[in-house]
Amino acid sequence: MFFGALALFAVVGCSRATKSGTTNSTSGKVSNTDVNAVQGNAASPTQSVSFYDFTMTSIDGKEINFDQYRGKKVLLVNTASKCGYTPQYKELEELSQKMGDKLVVLGFPANDFMWQEPGSNEDIAAFCQKNYGVTFQMFEKITVKGKGQHPLYRFLSDKTLNGWNDQAPSWNFCKYLVDENGTLIKFFPSGVTPLSEEIVNAIQ
Repeated sequence: MFFGALALFAVVGCSRATKSGTTNSTSGKVSNTDVNAVQGNAASPTQSVSFYDFTMTSIDGKEINFDQYRGKKVLLVNTASKCGYTPQYKELEELSQKMGDKLVVLGFPANDFMWQEPGSNEDIAAFCQKNYGVTFQMFEKITVKGKGQHPLYRFLSDKTLNGWNDQAPSWNFCKYLVDENGTLIKFFPSGVTPLSEEIVNAIQ
């Protein structure tokens, strides 16, 4: 009975995220930052951090330099395998295929919400491939909010770093859209689906 109630609570909790409230800005520049680390390296208080400064480890252990994404829009999504929003993997893959070279989708597994991503990187990679045929770039599991928040998500959710946005992920499958110049331009909460008009229009 206890585990049944816990499972029900997890499902209900996962559907709490709002379906609206999209926020945007196209004028803010990344200000001077006090971020302590980008890709694990110290940064001075006078050093500006760019989206393209980040290098992260892919889910299969390869180093991915974000500088390669210059000239393309990038959609960053914190993912989980045991969430009510997990089927969004399918739409993320469809969106990636539909947009072609215009968009790069990046997935960041995180176990920050009701322990809904408990598996290893190997488990997550196998799950994504088997169930959703994911081909877009997935990364190793990280922390996207709170204590231990990865510097990338600190950049995405601190307006003193990205220029305008203070919204950290409120649940799994929140989405951040970066433009062709590395500027954060949109935040979409979990309930805004990858193939929604809001996201598609923002990319085109």
